[in-house]
Amino acid sequence: MARLWLKKQLNALELYTVDVIYGRRAGAGSVVYGGFLQGLSWVFNGITQARLWLYRHRIFHDQPLGCLVVVVGNLTVGGTGKTPVVEKFARALRDRGRRVAILSRGYKSKAVPLWKKGWYWLTHAEEPPPRIVSDGREVLLDSEQAGDEPYMLARNLPGVIVLVDKNRVKAGEYAIKRFGCDTLVLDDGFQYLPLKGSLNLLLVDKTNPFGNGHLLPRGVLREPVKHLRRASYVFLTKSNGQRDPELERTIAEHNPGVDIIECAHRPQYLRRLGVAEGGAESRVPLTFLKGRRVLAFSGIATPESFEKFLRDLGALLVARERFLDHYRFGDEDLEELFALARREGAECLVTTEKDAVRINEQMACPLPLYYLRLEIDILRGAADFDEAVARICFPTRGGR
Repeated sequence: MARLWLKKQLNALELYTVDVIYGRRAGAGSVVYGGFLQGLSWVFNGITQARLWLYRHRIFHDQPLGCLVVVVGNLTVGGTGKTPVVEKFARALRDRGRRVAILSRGYKSKAVPLWKKGWYWLTHAEEPPPRIVSDGREVLLDSEQAGDEPYMLARNLPGVIVLVDKNRVKAGEYAIKRFGCDTLVLDDGFQYLPLKGSLNLLLVDKTNPFGNGHLLPRGVLREPVKHLRRASYVFLTKSNGQRDPELERTIAEHNPGVDIIECAHRPQYLRRLGVAEGGAESRVPLTFLKGRRVLAFSGIATPESFEKFLRDLGALLVARERFLDHYRFGDEDLEELFALARREGAECLVTTEKDAVRINEQMACPLPLYYLRLEIDILRGAADFDEAVARICFPTRGGR
């Protein structure tokens, strides 16, 4: 019980911090706390600028690996819808005959025990190999060992190698030597400078491009907006199809002539947890939500967009619960959610696909529990996603 209490208090503190960052809190306490975060933000900015300067002036060296390296990332922390873009990009490359590996740092994955690391160093001359989430044939690690996004990508991308290691130069070399890969997709790699990218694909959330304009931890920026100049292509995600001249001017100011590809995340279907894929009721059409009383819960950076999807599909949100990004749900959390759903008269619970990988599917569910499957559509900048891949990665054949 004490552990659960502490977990909830830390969750509340981090949610409070997020509210201060986004200006959702008022009062003297939030002003003082915001000032403290601003001081830390100035320190972070200095470190970021110094690191980039060292790489730009070749004091630190990035390393090419002799193959196509596609870097997918963003200027902000979380919330740009990066994983569906990585998934669709890797699938399109695979379908065009590339031998693809996705390299991830495995954010919030379970660390290897210290005794195992120590034993490896004592018995081996070389560094330990990357963790293989998928060898292209089967998924070898769960979400706790691999991290949410790598596990989700491995599950959805048969034929694609998925590796986890903080040292992605080492992971890339391993993918080439062990699996014969000729294409590396660096997931969340815009700030990973040791590996030289062939192409930098920068994702910008059109609904909230740069947060409040401050760097971490006062804002959500990992590096200043002017570093848009490092992008080879800019993907505007979560678009409603309408142009945003001000945002496009900002991009053009820092990166004149860069190609902008506008895309949207589209709900595809509901997948029921606890029911085997392909079984009866494993996939449910989106029309199921219309007029239905739903409890929505999520542990993602921008829960508002997920909840809006459900409302737009006709769901009546009788309750909503928000957790920290990458929050690992325990059985106690789910029991509380089911209890709340019953009190509010909910007919089912719906979460995100990323959250679903952190839920124990063996747990008995007194109410149906679904996740919402999303995929990417290109709205502007290419007729479809395959054309975008052709333009970016096969310029001689794609007609760029």
